[in-house]
Order: sequence, then structure tokens, then C-alpha cells
Amino acid sequence: MPQKTVRPTKRILIRSGKSPYDVVSVEEALHRDVIATNAGNLIFSDAAHKILQAPGTEVVSNGIQAHAAAAGRINEEYDVFVVPLANAFRPSFEAGLQRLTRLISRLRIPVVVLGIGAQAGLNYNAARLKPMEQTVRAFVSAVLDRSASIGVRGEFTEKYLKDLGYRDVEVIGCPSLFLHGKELAVHKRVAELTADSRIAVNGSHNAVQKQGLDKVIARTHARYPNLRFIGQNLSDARQLHWRDLSDPNAAVTAMPTHPDHPMYREDKVRVYVDPVTWIDDLRAFDFSFGSRIHGNIAALLAGTPATVLCGDSRTLELCRYFDIPHHRMDRLPDDLDPARLYAEADFTALTGGHLERFERFTAFLERNGLENTFTHGDAGAAFEARMRSLSFPPGIRPWNETDVASLASRFGWLNSRVTELSTENERLKRELKRGESGRPATAAGTTSVYRKARRVVGRPLRRALRSGRQ
Repeated sequence: MPQKTVRPTKRILIRSGKSPYDVVSVEEALHRDVIATNAGNLIFSDAAHKILQAPGTEVVSNGIQAHAAAAGRINEEYDVFVVPLANAFRPSFEAGLQRLTRLISRLRIPVVVLGIGAQAGLNYNAARLKPMEQTVRAFVSAVLDRSASIGVRGEFTEKYLKDLGYRDVEVIGCPSLFLHGKELAVHKRVAELTADSRIAVNGSHNAVQKQGLDKVIARTHARYPNLRFIGQNLSDARQLHWRDLSDPNAAVTAMPTHPDHPMYREDKVRVYVDPVTWIDDLRAFDFSFGSRIHGNIAALLAGTPATVLCGDSRTLELCRYFDIPHHRMDRLPDDLDPARLYAEADFTALTGGHLERFERFTAFLERNGLENTFTHGDAGAAFEARMRSLSFPPGIRPWNETDVASLASRFGWLNSRVTELSTENERLKRELKRGESGRPATAAGTTSVYRKARRVVGRPLRRALRSGRQ
């Protein structure tokens, strides 16, 4: 009897903080920084993971770190390296871009970049990127040596790269809005917003501190009792979960994720470490607005109307490409009210043009040798079924410092981690003293985690214990 031919599995390595299927505790997520400092990263990496799961294809997350030393293993074990990116052409990410370039330059397999963007101001002036031009050129050249084209977020990034002399540049937007494939249903569920409406607001520290979003949030908080702020930064999450104020972002006390803010004290703040719970929670809201592009995309994926307040080129070009309702932050009225944003928002172009944009995106994938689940597979049915079988942690809430029991449960992981690392540290010291180890007395990573744990556990725990005795 002739043997049945089995189609070989195509293995795709994808750059992402974690696989969508990885269920990790809040404590572990914050310790490992699986959101790569911003939870919005997981929305587009999870979407890419789902989209690429075509028949005969295995998608594996490699984490965010790019180590050139791993190139040999990647060449042996994988067929394609897929790199979903956001605003990677920015000075603060130059070192990360250089590390990624060193890895890509040593790969012999195709490399496909999804939705990379350049970051500048609302005037689209690329002058601030001039000092890192050599780094950008090295990255783009390395990618184009291994792919048919490079996928960018929007018009500004396209012009920026073409001005550098590159021609194989395609505007594909961001994978996140294709999470549901050809479908994108966004409808206004209420005629108008009232004081009883459930509204979600989001924003960066820069928008709050320098672009006037703090005043918008304060007015909205006063008018709408059911307002909720959704943060995205790792520092936001640590402030909520551990009251950790060690990050420089803690200087922005007007941020609702700061313990001194009234929305924090009223339990009207959340941060999510998994897109699935984030999107699910937003289904219950009437409207979302703010300066975070993926915070509002999460709402749109939930079918909830959203308006983006654009503060830079990365948000503006993506809103223009997808026809997401938006306003420039430098032109906002002093008395901005979300009811006005809601009334003015029109989602006809967003939903009406979605199919064309989806087909452009999948055509880009095909030109780069990639199939997608919506065209070639089960339209993500297996992905969704597996996601619904898993139990992800809910959004992180602020802890009440007078509730010692709540505080103790939140610090349980850190206390155990302190004990574990302290024991390991002592073992390594003994080995070194006996000459049994050439390693330093403190294992890599132990010192930073140990000191952070001591710092984070100490002061807040003492304060809570004092409050509990009063």
C-alpha cells in the first residue's frame, strides 16, 4: 500500500512578547514584561499570530529580544521570520533596531515586516530621524534582501522610506485591525452619550503631561460617573498592582494610573496584559476615546465606537489610512466633551473600506510567500476556540491600601520571588567561595529583581499595615 504523503509543516517564527495562548499570571507578566513596555504591542502581534495560522503552518513566538547568536538555530528550525512592528523608526528605539538588524543580517530565511512606522510630529517633519538614518537604512536593506517588500503603517512612513531611495514599500496599515479578517462591525449603540453612558478613555504620559489630555480627562471624569481610564504602559500596570512608583512616569501625577489620582482611588482604572480580556471588557462600553491608537483599536475590534486624539505622525497616518474618526490634539477645543466626539464620529469609511484594505494586506502577505487563515484556512475558528478554552487574568485594578488582605495576595508572588532569589544568591556565593563556579556571586538578573522586590514590597506594605491598624 502506498504511503500517504504528508505535507511538511511551514514553521513561522514571529517576534512578539508572548504567544496568544500563553496564560501567565499578572505578576509574571509584569516581571517578564511580556507587553514590551506597552500592552498595545500584543494587540497587533496576537492578530498577526491568528492571521498566519493557515493549514500546514505553525506559528511560534520568539519573544521581543533579538539575539544575533540565535540566527543559526532560527535558520535550522524555521522557514520564515515575521516581524510585526509599530513606531520602530524613532530615536529611542535605535538600539533595538540595530539589534534586530544584526539578527536579520545573519538569517538565510525570508523576513517579513508587518506595519512598521516612523515617528515624528503632526507636521510629518522627518528631521528628527536624520541622526538615525544609517540605522534605518541598514535595517530596511537587510529586510528587503530577504523579502519582496516591506509593509509600512501609512503615508508618512511610505514617503520617508521612498525619500531614502527605497521603492519596494507597501502601505498595509497595522495587522491589529484585521484580527477578524474581512469583518469589522462598528455601530453606535445609543443615540447620544449621557451622564449614564459607559465611556473608556486612554492616553500616554506625554499626552497627559504636555498635550492637555489631563484637562480633558478631569472634565470628563466630573461629567460622566461611569468613565474608566485604560492604561497601557508597564509602569501603569506596576503602579496599579504594586503601587510601584520607581519609574520616571510616576512623576506624572495627573495620570489616572497614579495612586494620587481620584480615578485610581475610585477603582476606575485598568491595565490589561492580554488583548482578549481587554477587547471583551470594551464590548460593554458605549464609546472610547483618547490618544492611544491601539487602545481605541481594541474598542473598534469589540464593535465599540472610538475616536483617536492624534498627537504624532504614528497615530495620524494610521487613522488616515483606516479612516478611523480622529482629531489632532493641537486643534482640540478647550471645552472638549466626548458627547461631541461621539456625535461627530462617522464609521462609514472605516467599515466600508475595510474589505479593500484587507485584500491589500493579504496580497502583501502572498507576495511575501505567506498564506492566511481567512483565505486559505478556517477563518480563525480554531484560534478562537482555543482562546475561549483558556482562562486569562482579568484587567489589573488598583489595590486599596487599607485592605491588608488584598495587599498580601498581590505581594505574595514578590515575597516568594525574594526568597527564591535570596536562596539562589547564597548558593552561588558558596560555590564561588569553594571555587566551584566561575560565575559572579549574583546570577544574571538576580540583583535587579531582588532589589526591586525589596523596594516594592517594603514601603507600601508597611503603609498598608499601619492603615489596617487604624
